[in-house]
Amino acid sequence: MAKNTGKGSRKGSVNDRSQTYNSKTESWVKRNTETGQFMDQKADGKPFKGVAKEEDGRRR
Repeated sequence: MAKNTGKGSRKGSVNDRSQTYNSKTESWVKRNTETGQFMDQKADGKPFKGVAKEEDGRRR
């Protein structure tokens, strides 16, 4: 579970969530890792804070 530090950041990542970049809409999309359902989309083009990025297949 991620903990807010009070300094504008979190310690750890949010459980059961991941994010990926949608190049078609040029925005970051948050996904529920248990169901695979997309949950939210960022309007400003910056990634979500404290949410792990999905692997893109280039790194193992």
